[in-house]
Amino acid sequence: MELWIPITLVSAFLQNLRSVGQKHLKATMGTLGATFVRFAFGLPFALVFVSVLHWGMDMSFPHLNRSFILWSVLAGLSQILAQFLLIHLFSFRNFAVGTAYSRTEPAQAALFGLLFLSETISAGVLAAIAICVVGVMLISVAHTPVNPRSLVTSVFQRTALIGLASGTAFGVSAVGYRAASLALGGPNFIMQAAVTLAFTLTMQTIVMAAWMIFVDRSDFHRMRKGWKPGLFVGATGATASFGWFAAMTLQQAAVVKALAQVEMIFTFASAVFFFREKVNRLEVAGCLLIVAGILVLVLMG
Repeated sequence: MELWIPITLVSAFLQNLRSVGQKHLKATMGTLGATFVRFAFGLPFALVFVSVLHWGMDMSFPHLNRSFILWSVLAGLSQILAQFLLIHLFSFRNFAVGTAYSRTEPAQAALFGLLFLSETISAGVLAAIAICVVGVMLISVAHTPVNPRSLVTSVFQRTALIGLASGTAFGVSAVGYRAASLALGGPNFIMQAAVTLAFTLTMQTIVMAAWMIFVDRSDFHRMRKGWKPGLFVGATGATASFGWFAAMTLQQAAVVKALAQVEMIFTFASAVFFFREKVNRLEVAGCLLIVAGILVLVLMG
């Protein structure tokens, strides 16, 4: 088994835990505060990762060149935009359509990988991406009147366009992080991933902190009160991102993001076994498609 596969699976599991933590924090901190925690509380852990690799494992620091900085800034800002658009969808009654379209991230990452990095992928990988995307979209609309046919007919609705824009920003972000990590050129994929993570989290924390000071400073007080669950979100989020960056240094972003759709199965399993939620045929079909897509990706990709 190639190393990027288990790294991606572990990262998807940790991201699911981070999402659960953020959902809890949203009730006490609000949307902006819960989003900021992901970056600010994750930054200390990212710095620890770099420190351990450098001083504990004697790995040298890579040179922060211009290409790395440009790609990191583009990826970091794109990720903030993607998160904002995704959260904005929840203000609409029919947000499920937009959320489903935001899940086209792997397909869009494949396109941006081709345009920006001249990366090509095989027919097997394209098939796997398509199968996974359809599976995730089915799960996204499983509890609404929306059906697969309406997803096609509603493509020009406002929520669908916002969802597609979110998926676009996520796709650009994924490809940007891969390009940034590769631009470092060494000493190895682990240190490249750690430095990329520390740099981008620093930039994202500064940008979001400035925005919060300008918009609503009361979020800082709520974060101080909820620092313990915030640390959990920061630790799981930073570790998951470290895994994503490492995997995307080893493998194309579109391929990693396709396998990362396994996170939906983790979420689905949590809902069934821990929260005793009922499932329907669309959710089961969506999970089966994701599993099928992952099998195609591993066997044919």
